[in-house]
Amino acid sequence: MLALPWLFEFWALPHQVAPLGEDWRTWVCLGGRGAGKTRAGAEWVRSEVEGATATCEGRSKRVALVGETIDQAREVMVFGESGILACCPPDRRPEWQAGRKRLVWPNGATAQIFSAHDPESLRGPQFDAAWVDELAKWKRAEEAWDQLQFGLRLRDAPRQIVTTTPRNVAVLKDLMKQETTVVTSAPTKANRAYLAASFLEDIHRKFAGTRLGRQELEGELVEDAEGAMWTSSMLEAGRIDEFPEFDRIVVAVDPPVTATSNSDLCGIVVVGACLQGPPQSWQAYVIEDCSIKGTPNKWADAVIEAWQRHNADRIVAEVNQGGDLIETLLRQKAVLVPYRAVRASRSKSSRAEPVAALYEQGRVHHGRDLGPLEDQMCQMTTRGFIGKGSPDRVDALVWALTDLMIDPAMQWIAPRVRVL
Repeated sequence: MLALPWLFEFWALPHQVAPLGEDWRTWVCLGGRGAGKTRAGAEWVRSEVEGATATCEGRSKRVALVGETIDQAREVMVFGESGILACCPPDRRPEWQAGRKRLVWPNGATAQIFSAHDPESLRGPQFDAAWVDELAKWKRAEEAWDQLQFGLRLRDAPRQIVTTTPRNVAVLKDLMKQETTVVTSAPTKANRAYLAASFLEDIHRKFAGTRLGRQELEGELVEDAEGAMWTSSMLEAGRIDEFPEFDRIVVAVDPPVTATSNSDLCGIVVVGACLQGPPQSWQAYVIEDCSIKGTPNKWADAVIEAWQRHNADRIVAEVNQGGDLIETLLRQKAVLVPYRAVRASRSKSSRAEPVAALYEQGRVHHGRDLGPLEDQMCQMTTRGFIGKGSPDRVDALVWALTDLMIDPAMQWIAPRVRVL
């Protein structure tokens, strides 16, 4: 019974348990803030260096502990509440040698700390295991990571654990794609038994339903494509919690090409706008993404319901694929629905560029719970959409903002242009 507090396998959450098998080299443990990543890293180091008794050798003898800075590595990975010293039982607790920046276990195993700010410090030493903390935060991530891999050359199959909150950085994305990498992930709430209720309440109130929240709370890797028209930081900069009174609201529809239950998604996006003053002062607000997959009858119902739910002024629908049948279908649901048909004559990326410019000017704002739409936006580049499938949600967004902001602005400006 006295040993039970130190048997981490008994207490561990599923995402804190090391992968089974022998064919992996790197374990990437992703998690939201407070999800228990540090404890997973510390306990994995314990499992590597400890033997059957306090003086028996473990699988690893020389471990690298790499943090963003020396101070962070020492205070979090070594002395933190979930760090190595806190996790080790008294008879196996290592000695901290401050002058050499290392831990020494009773069985002779050592763990030395390094700073990712100084990649050259990793040139020369060699290891048979490593714990890397918050890789996605490192400013010199690729250089430090490469130097660590050169030193990870002892034992037949040296291994490493990476504990990090995910961010859209190349070194992490490349690592997760490797065949020898195993990835586990968990949201902040998975560790709620060890977190203050007030902390969980506050951070969920502030970040839930946002792209940043998916990264920092859910532990998801939220990617932006290289050269994307929209980025996560751009979208978060325009995030709002309350909508103003709107002058106009439209429901925009991008119907699928085929009319079966196996068709692509039907993009349905609701956008409102405040249109007082000159066009440069107009502001738009993305209210809801109610895109749906299903038969024409099913998505037509969803469109009419969105129009009614938001008391919208108009439904705007692209008719390249469906022509007059789309209007006919919608009017079967609501005879007097205000409707405008639009036809695409340019590529998706060309139509999206003026809309992206509105975001760059800070004139479009997003509510919460728009994750799938925002994911598509961050995969749209000037070369086209590089995500999976068709950007139906983005197409609907573009038609909505074109109807609300771009076309009326052109009409407002045109009469005021004096021809000389």
